[in-house]
Amino acid sequence: MATQSLRARPRWQKLLAAFVLLVAVLLTAFALLVAFFPWDSLREPLNRFVSEKTGRKFEITRRLDVDLGWKAATVNFDGIEFANPEWARDPYLVKAERASFEIRLWPLIDKRVVIPRLALTAPTVGLQMEPDGRRTWAFGKDTSDTGTVPTIGLIQVDQGAVDFLATHLGVDVHADLDYDSNRGELPLHYRIKGRYKGQPLTANGRTGNVLQINAAGAPPFPLEIDAAAGQTKLKASGTVAQLAGFDGIDATFQVKGQTLSALFPLTGVVLPQTPPYALSGGLRKRGKVWDATGLNGRLGLSDIGGDMSFDQAGKVPRLSGTLRSRVMDMDDLGPLIGLPPTARSANAVEGVAPVASAQPKRPPGGKVLPTNPFDFGRLHAMNADVGYTAETIRNVRQVPLDRGSVKIKLTDGVLSLDPLDLGVANGKLAGAIRIDATKTPADIRASLDVRGLRLARLIPKLENSGNSVGRLDGRINLSGAGNSVASWLGSASGDMAVLSGRGQFGNLMPVFATLVGGDILKFLLRGDRDVELRCAALAFDVNKGVMNGRTLVLDTTNAVFTATGQANLATESLDFVIRPEPKSPSILSLRTPLVVSGTFGAPKGGVEIGPLAGRGLAALALGAINPLLALAATIETGPGENADCTGVLALANRPTTGAASRGAARAKGARQP
Repeated sequence: MATQSLRARPRWQKLLAAFVLLVAVLLTAFALLVAFFPWDSLREPLNRFVSEKTGRKFEITRRLDVDLGWKAATVNFDGIEFANPEWARDPYLVKAERASFEIRLWPLIDKRVVIPRLALTAPTVGLQMEPDGRRTWAFGKDTSDTGTVPTIGLIQVDQGAVDFLATHLGVDVHADLDYDSNRGELPLHYRIKGRYKGQPLTANGRTGNVLQINAAGAPPFPLEIDAAAGQTKLKASGTVAQLAGFDGIDATFQVKGQTLSALFPLTGVVLPQTPPYALSGGLRKRGKVWDATGLNGRLGLSDIGGDMSFDQAGKVPRLSGTLRSRVMDMDDLGPLIGLPPTARSANAVEGVAPVASAQPKRPPGGKVLPTNPFDFGRLHAMNADVGYTAETIRNVRQVPLDRGSVKIKLTDGVLSLDPLDLGVANGKLAGAIRIDATKTPADIRASLDVRGLRLARLIPKLENSGNSVGRLDGRINLSGAGNSVASWLGSASGDMAVLSGRGQFGNLMPVFATLVGGDILKFLLRGDRDVELRCAALAFDVNKGVMNGRTLVLDTTNAVFTATGQANLATESLDFVIRPEPKSPSILSLRTPLVVSGTFGAPKGGVEIGPLAGRGLAALALGAINPLLALAATIETGPGENADCTGVLALANRPTTGAASRGAARAKGARQP
């Protein structure tokens, strides 16, 4: 009956059944052929073929086996030697006891090599890159052709060593690999030694047993590292999705070192000079964007925290974020303006060796203004938009800073600190600083306003004595060129002024300053009577580093002080004459002009000998006639008059025309519109 049924079927069904049967027989025969094919007989032809196509020796030293599938094949080499190009340092790209890899078949039609998985046993691997694009792992004769570079997904290594050399990137490292399945989730241990970005590098750590070079859809593999590059130390643990491009990172890290600026050659991130630091936080990378979140640590004696992002997608990388300090120590600000950290700051971070020059002694009369040059060339390496706030500033010593905040912007080599806001002596210093590093030397402009500073806080002796003095207001508008604080100020032009209105202070300070002996006696006999400050103005026209006194007046109820002279910011020299003029007759007065000279580091004070000698000669002459008349020569008749405070403050508030006025106008251009 079955035979009759089959005979009764249409012819096309009979032909289809026969075709299906034939295909099944052929596939079975092919499978048997593949399974029992003597693949090792192709070893020598394959060695010659690969050697000819790549231009370097390729040899399967013992046995070849292939497990052929429909979409991919698994190839097993028992012993492999694949030479490097002649220009490479290491003789072999790979030399291993065994190698097993899966290779996709269809991409081979387009001459693309896709290897989803690669397993190596006891390999030695020599990787090298050259500035012209040549690389040892390109399989074509033209090793700069990226089209001949295979796409590798997962790598599994059992023992072995890897060398990687890229002199143009500053990389020359050797890694030893050690696999032990008893290590749990991180069985592969590695040790790295060499140089990175010109600095000695050592590292060790563990990873999962499979490294993901390019493996889309695979779960991230775990990674731990403990590394030191120069004086920078890093510990991190987390997961990495792809080693190619070092992408898909989710990790926690701890980093410490001598100064944040040392991270620039290692990471390409431009950071300022700082005291020793220690930071921890979370690290995440997706594509070209690195995110450091939950930052927490110390810069010297100051705490630091916040979130940062580094975006490498654009033509110029961009750093952005916000940082804050609950307490910032003044000793940690020194490196920002070219001074080395103090011993307190340099030794504050545990595990970081102290800076050898942490507390240099300035020679007597030596330079006071910082002369260390800034590395403005780094400002071209990236753009930035970072905010920083210090809630409290301590250890202020001579400068009573309370708090501070600044917005830092860097665009195409132009750095601006705008707005800059510092709390000083119950007032504030606010404005902007602009540094144009596209010019050599850098064009630097500072435009700052002083508002409401309490003089009693600026002079601790006044504050401790309970004296009450009025507030100070003023401004600084300077522009010039330089690569350090000293060179900039030595070339700067513009306007500087400090103004004060009414206030009170104890009688003792002005009487000592005016050398009026009679007032000292009155202070001792009657006690401290407050003396009123009517007004004060210190204003300078600055021309190429020379501060010429425009208005130098201090008016009190018992004396008027006027001064003339200049200070040279380039040579740090002082040349002032102060003329006190008491407003009432004073017995025992030896009033004479006071001279201030010397340098910023070693100022000198004295009196003008001429007027003092004249009074002495007059006393001698009168004394020869009548000893009582000698006292008349020491009586000051009080020619001093009240200063016109309105006129004084108005004059001090205006820079004169010329270089000072032009420099002040350029400095004001540092501020945002």
